[in-house]
Amino acid sequence: QAYAKNPKDRNIGLNYANVLRMNGRNDQSLAVMQQVAINFPNDREVLAAYGKAQAAAGQLEQALNTILRAQTPDRPDWRLKSAEGAILDQLGRSGEARQRYREALDINQNEPSVLSNLGMSYLLGRDLKTAETYLRSAVSQPGADSSVRQNLALTVGLQGRFQEAETIARQELTAERIVDFA
Repeated sequence: QAYAKNPKDRNIGLNYANVLRMNGRNDQSLAVMQQVAINFPNDREVLAAYGKAQAAAGQLEQALNTILRAQTPDRPDWRLKSAEGAILDQLGRSGEARQRYREALDINQNEPSVLSNLGMSYLLGRDLKTAETYLRSAVSQPGADSSVRQNLALTVGLQGRFQEAETIARQELTAERIVDFA
């Protein structure tokens, strides 16, 4: 309703698009972000959110271009580097993706979300040991969220260490929501 009343409000548009994306309504999120980006074409946060919306809608090449437009060499943003890495991973360009994650970590050392993305990149490449190393590092950082711990549990479980994976998952989930890894 707030967006319908004032579709040119930057923050309302960003929040609305994010909620839509979190609820799986990627095409609608993209449409909202297109409008916000038209109104704020040089806003880095808007361009980053627009790129994420494009990626969620499957427009990976366009998303990569949008993220690259948002990044500035004089003031590199670790969030944009990490987003660029995630898109490159989806495009199957894991070497480039990992380089972007490392660049993000150069800017913001030990950021758990970036360490997790790097770990998941190795997981996608079937290098489970390296993935686990990065994910364990991510989990040990202040600010690590539930998704980081869930990624670690998945990685450990894929290596056949089901009890350990279940222990990690139990730390995150209530008894009703625990996935039986066995």
